[in-house]
Amino acid sequence: MEDNKLTTYIESLIFVADSPVSLKDLTISINAYLNTTLSTDEIGKHIDILIEKYDADEYSFGVKNISDGYAFMTKGAYHELNGQVLKRQNNKKLTRTALETIAIIAYKQPITKGEIESIRGVSSDYSVQKLMEKELIEIIGRSEALGRPLLYATSDKFMNHFGLNSIEDLPKLKELKLDEYEDLDIKGRGERAPLPQSEEE
Repeated sequence: MEDNKLTTYIESLIFVADSPVSLKDLTISINAYLNTTLSTDEIGKHIDILIEKYDADEYSFGVKNISDGYAFMTKGAYHELNGQVLKRQNNKKLTRTALETIAIIAYKQPITKGEIESIRGVSSDYSVQKLMEKELIEIIGRSEALGRPLLYATSDKFMNHFGLNSIEDLPKLKELKLDEYEDLDIKGRGERAPLPQSEEE
């Protein structure tokens, strides 16, 4: 098979996926479709070709390695432009309250709802419920504390949306400015873009 054709196949798989595709899954998919036995190293070389291709200035997006997988994501230079359309897709935004809650979970995980409320000083039932519905957090077990309350942590979807490879990629607390993350569009893919204030309480 021509190398260019194989690169195109990989490009198609990454493009059609609704979340980052791992190198292993790409390799399995290609081999199943072509009835071949290509190695992950061989597939990885073609991914590098795609990364280099879309790194050119003529493209507004590129192939990024996030959450142990590959996905097409818009480039940072287009944040403000993308924000113009994202601001109109306001049905899935996070409120400031939800952002405060998910920030606490991200930095303190695993954490119980009681511990979240102790930090925030108010009830977090609604915020935790909404974050669960958006699949940005998940239950990973129970605490050994009295009553064995549920433990919450961030999910793979959280990592994907914020473009993180690992929790270690989170900004240091002293660098974090919450206003920069306010009202993010959970449905949209790509880099962060500024959006107007949500009306959701």
